[in-house]
Amino acid sequence: MGYNLSGKRVYVAGHRGMVGSAIVRRLANEGCEVLTATRSELDLKNQAAVNAWFEKQKPDAVFLAAAKVGGILANDTMPADFLYDNLMIETNIIKAAFDVNVEKLLFLGSSCIYPKFAEQPIKESELLEGALEPTNEWYAIAKIAGIKLCQAYRKQHGVDYISAMPTNLYGTGDNYDLQSSHVMPALIRKVYDAKSDGAKNVTIWGSGSPLREFMHADDCADALVFLMLNYSGHEHVNVGSGQEVSILELMQMVCDASGFHGNIIKDTSKPDGTPRKLMDSGKLRGLGWLPSITLQDGIDRTISEFRNIVETETSSN
Repeated sequence: MGYNLSGKRVYVAGHRGMVGSAIVRRLANEGCEVLTATRSELDLKNQAAVNAWFEKQKPDAVFLAAAKVGGILANDTMPADFLYDNLMIETNIIKAAFDVNVEKLLFLGSSCIYPKFAEQPIKESELLEGALEPTNEWYAIAKIAGIKLCQAYRKQHGVDYISAMPTNLYGTGDNYDLQSSHVMPALIRKVYDAKSDGAKNVTIWGSGSPLREFMHADDCADALVFLMLNYSGHEHVNVGSGQEVSILELMQMVCDASGFHGNIIKDTSKPDGTPRKLMDSGKLRGLGWLPSITLQDGIDRTISEFRNIVETETSSN
């Protein structure tokens, strides 16, 4: 029997983030009441505050999409923040959900939980089979702890807590700050700035050879709601698009979609990160879900949204 969200009170932790906001938009079709709390209303690192909020709101279901996130630079320079903040957020929410008898909880992990040299495409069984990528191991360790905590509560108490591992995500509501953003928004920002400045070159970190898989946040949200409705199991589930591209090819796609015709310069003094990261999403496909947004369409849509953001900021100033 599947789970029904209709008429339920559903808490989306991290509703202002890229994935959380996409989940909120997707839930509009499920006939449920969406519960949210801003950072000023609820500090998710504060256990007493989280407990009080759950006791008052008593949600039926929880999407745990709240996290401190960032790219290679942010992870490498703030390891304590990435480990501590994420451990506190997930443990507080999972424990509070158990205490008020939440019916179902979905924990959102990250593909960085897998070993740096995991067998490709990466199956769920690769978890803990090797060393992590050093540049984001702090975030990865926190996310692995979240998966294991859900499994532990499931094993000990029989609760319906599940975990999903999305691939590299991008889309509406992304972070375009070059100091803390992930690769897709960073490339979009770099190309936009280069074109605006009339620059002849744009630079990418590393060799450009690492292979990555990208998924639009709206596709991810649709998959997460699908899992909430249709999946109940101990093992986490990979959520990926199945489309792989090199960083250099991705930069070329962004340049073409942005109308930038300059040169792409490789800064090989910067790290590449994991050489290849493609998720095996066969388990999700086997349950009956498929993505609907192609990489090209997603890039076009995201560049258009970013232009609107910049133009709105410019006109308001």
